[in-house]
Amino acid sequence: MDLTASPPSFFARPEGGRLAYRHRAGAGPTLVFLPGYMSDMEGGKAIALDAWAGEAGRAMLRLDYGGNGASEGRFEDGTLATWRDDALQLIDALVQGPVVLVGSSMGGWLALLIALARPDKVVGLVGIAAAPDFTDWGFTDADKALLATEGRIVEPTPYGDQPYVTTLAFWESGQALRLLGGEIAISCPVRLLQGQEDRDVPWQTALRIAQRLRSSDVQTLLVKDGDHRLSRDADIALLIRTVASLLDSF
Repeated sequence: MDLTASPPSFFARPEGGRLAYRHRAGAGPTLVFLPGYMSDMEGGKAIALDAWAGEAGRAMLRLDYGGNGASEGRFEDGTLATWRDDALQLIDALVQGPVVLVGSSMGGWLALLIALARPDKVVGLVGIAAAPDFTDWGFTDADKALLATEGRIVEPTPYGDQPYVTTLAFWESGQALRLLGGEIAISCPVRLLQGQEDRDVPWQTALRIAQRLRSSDVQTLLVKDGDHRLSRDADIALLIRTVASLLDSF
């Protein structure tokens, strides 16, 4: 069934506003796709993975954080912590049984935070150009000074028509949730896909994540000519093979 052809479902947050999601029934563990910054559940990787899940009879949950995609709210009101909590609310309310998280870029950071928050529920994790701590290593001193004085940074992006907006609140939330300074206490299997031609996330970040994870079942797959999005046909095929292999291990 093509879920994209139908309107999304909505979940009412206790604090107000509705979160959009698409939930596919099927065999578990349930895949949960976590989009990147200023992205949503209708991106190419999310749709391709959902199509595969439909063919394979696998359960999958896609979602939009508050202020993103079809979800209600203002994008600029969101922070890393509020978007983590949005995903946690949907997972807790909609998914019975274990989950495997698939996070792209910022979604990879959120996947790590969610796995830390729900160690008994998250049984596997796949990061695509996962970007934990990017508020730390991704901002220059000039950027930080601008955030401090103006409260926001607006800059063009090659990934869409709308400019990237980063608020001081988002940056401060990210700084409070950094992970790479010590052990990341996640024990489930983790797969990290990373392009070595990524201009946004240094490929060495994947190695740093692998080193910090408590889990001994960690594999880092470097795509020598891969960019940040890893959305070419060959990249999508690698993602699907990686997810399928991980699911088959349960």
